[in-house]
Amino acid sequence: MGRFRRHVPTGRRGDRVPPKAGQREDDPKARHRSAGKRVRSLLTPRTVAGQVFLLQLTVVLLLIATALVVLVVHDRNRALQEAGDRSLAVAETFANAPGTAAAMKSDDPTAALQPHAEVVRKKTGVDYVVALSPYGFRWTHPDPEQIGKHVSKSYGAALGGEPHQTTFDSSLGKAVDSTVAVFDEKGASVGLVTVGVTVDKVTSAVQNQLPVLFAAGGVALLLAAGGSALVSGRLRRQTQGLGPVEMTRMYEHHDAVLHAVREGVIILDGDGRLLLVNDEARRLLALPPDVDGKAVTGLGLSPALAVLLGSGLETTDQVFLAGDVLLAVNVRPVGAKGGSVATLRDTTELRALAGRADVAGGRLQLLYEASTRIGTTLDVKRTAEELTEVAVPRFADFATIELVEPVLRGGEPTEDGTEMHRVAVQGIRDDAPLRPVGTRMRYVPDNPVAVGMNTGRPVLVADLATAEGWRTQDPERARKVVEYGIHSMVTVPLRARGQLLGVVEFWRSEQAPFEPDDLSPAEELAARAAVCIDNARRYTREHITAVTLQRSLLPGVLPDLSALEVGHRYLPAQAGVGGDWYDVIPLPGARVALVVGDVVGHGLLAAATMGRLRTAVHNFAALDLPPDELLGHLDDLVARIDQDAAAEGDTETVTGATCLYAVYDPVSGRCVLARAGHPGPALVSPDGSVTFPDIPVAPPLGVGGGLPVETAELRLAADSRLVLYTDGLVEARGRDIDVGLGMLRDALAGTDGDTPGDTCRVVLDAMLPTRGSDDVALLVARTRLLDPGQVGEWDVPDDPAAVSRIRAEATRMLESWGLGEAAFTMELILSELVTNAIRYGGSPISLRLLRDRDSLICEVADGTSTSPHLRRATLTDEGGRGLFLVAQMSRRWGTRYTDRGKIIWAEQALDAGSAGDLSGLLLADLEL
Repeated sequence: MGRFRRHVPTGRRGDRVPPKAGQREDDPKARHRSAGKRVRSLLTPRTVAGQVFLLQLTVVLLLIATALVVLVVHDRNRALQEAGDRSLAVAETFANAPGTAAAMKSDDPTAALQPHAEVVRKKTGVDYVVALSPYGFRWTHPDPEQIGKHVSKSYGAALGGEPHQTTFDSSLGKAVDSTVAVFDEKGASVGLVTVGVTVDKVTSAVQNQLPVLFAAGGVALLLAAGGSALVSGRLRRQTQGLGPVEMTRMYEHHDAVLHAVREGVIILDGDGRLLLVNDEARRLLALPPDVDGKAVTGLGLSPALAVLLGSGLETTDQVFLAGDVLLAVNVRPVGAKGGSVATLRDTTELRALAGRADVAGGRLQLLYEASTRIGTTLDVKRTAEELTEVAVPRFADFATIELVEPVLRGGEPTEDGTEMHRVAVQGIRDDAPLRPVGTRMRYVPDNPVAVGMNTGRPVLVADLATAEGWRTQDPERARKVVEYGIHSMVTVPLRARGQLLGVVEFWRSEQAPFEPDDLSPAEELAARAAVCIDNARRYTREHITAVTLQRSLLPGVLPDLSALEVGHRYLPAQAGVGGDWYDVIPLPGARVALVVGDVVGHGLLAAATMGRLRTAVHNFAALDLPPDELLGHLDDLVARIDQDAAAEGDTETVTGATCLYAVYDPVSGRCVLARAGHPGPALVSPDGSVTFPDIPVAPPLGVGGGLPVETAELRLAADSRLVLYTDGLVEARGRDIDVGLGMLRDALAGTDGDTPGDTCRVVLDAMLPTRGSDDVALLVARTRLLDPGQVGEWDVPDDPAAVSRIRAEATRMLESWGLGEAAFTMELILSELVTNAIRYGGSPISLRLLRDRDSLICEVADGTSTSPHLRRATLTDEGGRGLFLVAQMSRRWGTRYTDRGKIIWAEQALDAGSAGDLSGLLLADLEL
């Protein structure tokens, strides 16, 4: 309760008791009689002085006894303090000793520490030196059987770097235990050291001071006996002790403090009865006024709280609900009779703050998940769906997203209207009356969505039932939405780079209505999703551009040829556009060129390079170059492309481009092939057997370094199938190319009798059941041979007189073919070509007529490599009009070179004009 303060002031000089009336103060007799009375009163217990004397004697004896007790207690405390200091000093010395941390981090800490611990224990006189792991398992102990066992005491504070001391009663008496942590050079705790010392081992000072104490006590008793009379008299006059006023004031202060604190205090006895309850405790527990002395279990408290208070067990910050108040209860037992003191603290506001902190933490977690789950793909619709999946159900019960129409196609968004296309709907249930995916939306100006799009800010509709602008959009559907239970909505525009991409709406039905605090996380979700959607949109635009470029560079419809029946397939990779390509190019003489190429990589560069190579192949094929020369020119072209890129500072090159080029002649069945770094073809014979012809391979285009390209010649029977492909068909990650070729052989072996188109389908289904990581080009050509009756060949003598005979024989063959109407024009063409060969060429000279489907081809071969040139002759020139007439009468003409000379050919359309038309042309030419 308090401590009385006794103050004995010294008397002022001259203070004394006034003498009685009629008695002189300086009378010796009077002084003698007064002293005698005082002595007798002291010796007589019945008198007040005697009682005071006896009381003083008692006080002196008690003081002596108290001094003795205090000395003993002080000595005990000193011994306890010395024991604690010794155990702490030994623990810190052992913990900080060189090698202790290293020993604890070693593979066998017990072997390294146990000997040293025992040496320290014996030299310092402590009871034990125990090293522990950070998890409380003993490494050392005086009793080897205790090594390895777990210590159940608390050492969390020691692990934090704060030495921890405990005092306990052991079998040898009271003891002190000190625990310190051991840290390595990085400051990490690697173990603990605990040292215990019993108090009895500390030298006691009481034994040395007892004689002095008893002597001093005896002297004090003598002095007390001799001076008790004086002391008892002076105490009544000079001692200023605590009187009634001071005691009253002390009680008032104590009572004011007890009832003014903002924490409830309850004091209970060992039987659980209330001894004291302050005003705050009465308020928190709603107790009636007359509760003193009553059992706590009979106050109408919650059973759990009543049992806890009545038990007197130690409790720290245990939470209980008392009405609308959350109480944090602390109980501490006090006294020898089992009493306890309980404190009650109102934590309702603190819990509310903690709840708001939990909400904020949940929103942060939501935004973190949004950053990791939104934008995992570069697909616009999938990105929008990811936003709804993140928001439902953690933030909203339903979520819908609309995007402007150009965004879905990868185009730039426009601000000329509010028409949207709903692309994503997500909810906790599937039966919500919200518009489904695919709905086109155009919002009225008062709709919250339109307001948000115009202002660029989120809009909160806390009560949809009273939102007139929202209901105006579609009153019937709005009624169904409200009846369904959806009560509030937040709409946020999706904007990126200052452009409106769309809008997202968050709806709630089972969660609490949206509040203004929900606008910030909704806006953050929309902002992150908008950036991802814009990235996906831009990727879609670039992808569409690249695909359009590639499709425009690949052949559309392949020509219908009499020499081959062709089937083709192009399968793009998952990564998008690539550099694989194919082509079928008609050549003079009913021949056909088949080409398949591959530019390594994906994207616009690969597609653009593929287009350049395909254009170059067409140009070289128009010159009728043989396959080896054509690939040589392609190699030079790719090398120049790389050189130009390097000169411009571009690090991307097209090294890795490959090509396979084949020329098939349906007259002889001869096929000449060459390849540069490209897989060889597969050949399916008419009997169904599959082989892989050995075609010499040259380095890929651009790295050949001018090395020659070798060719291979095949003789293909009718109905043979030549299969050309890119490496994506037979090569795959984790699969050897030989395995891929074996799979291709098995797939082709089962296509006997199939058309080339069916063969492509069967091969792709067998080789690529799912889209691979590389694009694939596949070209299947079924060979045909021209009927020998459609070919006429003549050897021409080196004599101009033989021209008429050759012309007559050719005319007869044309008439046998039923082409008499074209005979006149063909006679003029072959006469001019044969005459030029005889006049300007060299032996051997030959003539060949070929009848194709809709054309008639005349070929004149001679032994020289001199090529004629077309020119327009003047009126005074005697010659120079022959090739001009050939060019005017033919659909096309040209020159191709062979190993033994050249061939000049002219192709005439079978539906060409008559001789009358030709005469008109000649007359027009002469008028020039």
